[in-house]
Amino acid sequence: MSSSLYGGDKLVLLGLSVSELEAFAVASGQPAFRGRQIYDWLYTKGVKNVDSITVLPKTWRTFLLEKGVQVGRLQEVRRLVALDETTKLLLGTKEGDNIETVGIPTRDRLTVCVSSQIGCSMGCHFCATGKGGLLRSLATNEIVDQVISVREAMDRRPSHVVFMGMGEPLLNVEAVLSAIRCFNHDLGIGQRRITISTVGVLDMLPKLAELSLERLGRAQFTLAVSLHAPNQKLREQLIPTARQYHIDTLLNDCRHYFSITGRRVSFEYILLGGLNDHIDHAEELAKLVGGFQSHINLIAYNPIEGEQFKRPTSTRIKAFQRTLERRGVAVSFRVSRGIDQNAACGQLRRQHADSG
Repeated sequence: MSSSLYGGDKLVLLGLSVSELEAFAVASGQPAFRGRQIYDWLYTKGVKNVDSITVLPKTWRTFLLEKGVQVGRLQEVRRLVALDETTKLLLGTKEGDNIETVGIPTRDRLTVCVSSQIGCSMGCHFCATGKGGLLRSLATNEIVDQVISVREAMDRRPSHVVFMGMGEPLLNVEAVLSAIRCFNHDLGIGQRRITISTVGVLDMLPKLAELSLERLGRAQFTLAVSLHAPNQKLREQLIPTARQYHIDTLLNDCRHYFSITGRRVSFEYILLGGLNDHIDHAEELAKLVGGFQSHINLIAYNPIEGEQFKRPTSTRIKAFQRTLERRGVAVSFRVSRGIDQNAACGQLRRQHADSG
């Protein structure tokens, strides 16, 4: 850490643990309790810049600013609030990049849908994020800031976090796990209330399991794998990267993940009207996950302007769900939120870029 401070790289404070901040203070010639003061201002008060941490000596704040030390907060660029109070934020970095995050409230919880990358390289045909390709992966502070920004915007403590925003989390696994550690230990969000959603990256599920045990000491978060099709042929039509990662191999990796972590895998299935929402597809999906300790989360497609995909009818949705239930599959349907404000991942960033 001291090498970051004195070696020319800008040190970002957000995302560091209390022990790391104590070590940082000591390395800077300050008593350890100064690190604990920074910690409190970062995670409780939500301070945005070093000079605003007024509890610190002015001389040290000036020194830190001269050395380029940053809190690492983002700037709110735009806010959209839907009729159901779902709140979508477009957050800007100092470099001018834009990041999307969404706060999804219910009476008992506030879930923050966070992004792990700016854009995405997976190219799923039904997803707004992938239309512009991948710009870069996010740093730990940029992921953590999304939860703090939603907390501030909605004046409510987040209870759950889902990595279901822009990007593929397994292509930024180090920062994702670092952010989970921060959510858990520094923001008080239990691992069991955190979900990592992935479309699947070859060889990465066993690695995720092993890295989680190594970095976090346990892997109690939920893994949600995006299937979106009950067979390889249809999955390749929807997800280009599926050509390099056969659905059978993906399912085997999910079993391997379970054997390492002991945590069941959830499967996400976006219902696309007339494409993958037939009864035959439900029957095939039930057979695919049969005998697997899992749960299927059905999601109705959230329309994207200019795309040919359609939202399924409520009749199709109910029939699909009933078919799975009759086959003994644990299944639930996720109610779409914020549709009136284009809450699908990538839409706000895309609209902002088009208007600019």
